[in-house]
Amino acid sequence: MLEYMAIIMFVIVCLVLLLGFPVAFSLGGTALIFALIGHLSSSFDADFLSALPNRLFGIMTNETLIAVPLFVFMGVMLERSKVADNLLTSMSDLFGQFRGGLAISVVIVGMLLAASTGIVGATVVTMGLLSLPTMLKRGYDPAISSGTICAAGTLGQIIPPSIILVLLGDVLSSAYQQAQLDMGIFSPETISVGDLFAGALIPGILLVGLYIVYIIFRAYITPQALPQAPVTVDMKVAFQQALKNLLPPMLLIFAVLGSILSGAATPTEAASVGAVGAMMLALLQQENSNLLKEIFYYLIESAVLISGFVCIYYISLDWRFFPSLLLPVIAFWQLRKYRPVSDVIKTVMVKTMEVTAMVFMILVGASIFSLVFRGFGGDELVQAWLSDLPGGVFGAMLIVMLIMFLLGFVLDFIEITFVVVPIVGPVLLAMGLDPVWLGIMIALNLQTSFLTPPFGFALFYLRGVAHKSVSTLQIYRGVMPFIVLQIVAIAAVAYWPALATWLPSVIFAE
Repeated sequence: MLEYMAIIMFVIVCLVLLLGFPVAFSLGGTALIFALIGHLSSSFDADFLSALPNRLFGIMTNETLIAVPLFVFMGVMLERSKVADNLLTSMSDLFGQFRGGLAISVVIVGMLLAASTGIVGATVVTMGLLSLPTMLKRGYDPAISSGTICAAGTLGQIIPPSIILVLLGDVLSSAYQQAQLDMGIFSPETISVGDLFAGALIPGILLVGLYIVYIIFRAYITPQALPQAPVTVDMKVAFQQALKNLLPPMLLIFAVLGSILSGAATPTEAASVGAVGAMMLALLQQENSNLLKEIFYYLIESAVLISGFVCIYYISLDWRFFPSLLLPVIAFWQLRKYRPVSDVIKTVMVKTMEVTAMVFMILVGASIFSLVFRGFGGDELVQAWLSDLPGGVFGAMLIVMLIMFLLGFVLDFIEITFVVVPIVGPVLLAMGLDPVWLGIMIALNLQTSFLTPPFGFALFYLRGVAHKSVSTLQIYRGVMPFIVLQIVAIAAVAYWPALATWLPSVIFAE
């Protein structure tokens, strides 16, 4: 019984999460309880927990993870700046005159939002609010409309700069180094987030192409389900308007991804470019005419707060510096009179802080969990179990992908990335799998689980904003063809690994 404590702990954590308890505290709390039980039963060495401070310090000083709040800020800012609304309107005017054109517009806008935000929930909700009423009004089949929106929204899982690719890049890098050390390679190679971004481009474009081909095919065989919209605008005017709305986000995408893939910037530096670029795009929107004043206000407020902390530091050294604190206090008090009314920046920063705090708290809980799991010998159990599976590497990979797919119904990609990947990653990589290929396969797999009924997260997001005339069964039925396309894409990448590995090898060739 004691030798299977690691597996029991993993099962208990999944059960606790199903009960709805917070993820971070479920991971850390369950692990500590099992560590106490193991210590009392002499099956766990408490010295394993002595490595926890170093792990937490490593999280705090990890430069790659700084990209997370910056990409989240970029995504939330673009969500607030009406970029998606303008894009969808102009693309609908351009393509809506063709049969199935509105659905194709949704896929293209979803791709652009994925490359701009990387946040699945925000993309699905935004597309659901903006495009679903329009599609239904123009006579589109509710099932096809729902399926298209859900599929387009989940592109943020695979198309860079995806948050999951940032987190996977950091986790797989550690797993790859551990796998090489276990194999006796003491000068281990590394992979970067840039490698995964490059590896995800071709599979992501492949998925978009499959979606569009399917929509064209459905429009041909069932024209009544994707009717042609009446011509209401001049094509030349529609093209000019689409180009006007398309150019700014495309420039932002090229600035972020281009700087990473060209080696001019790290993902963290490129994320800062994206955050500033998102604010500039927001400034271009007429609805955000007061945004520049808000940015200026919060910059001054931040400077005042920093000066206040500096004064407190000097007061701690010598109390005679206490009068110097009066100036930032008075300045901050006076600034409150000029606080902006709309508070766009404040809303974006609060949302960014909430998402970032959630990610890093889960990472802390996952670090405690992985330490205790390893202390119980869980990594050795997993290695022995995967090695004994029939089919060798193929069998092990198939089982791991199936388990991750099922876990994707109940766990978010963040929990799977921080909990499951560190356990199975070193074992699979030690079997000779390419880390970039493995990362892309995991991302595609999680994207598929996001779409699959009855527990797919994208389905819940759309159900929350869809009109009551659209039934849950119609949403489920609508995503089925796209799930088949996802499986086709996964099979293609599995059969031709070069789809994921060729571009990184060309771009980052030494």
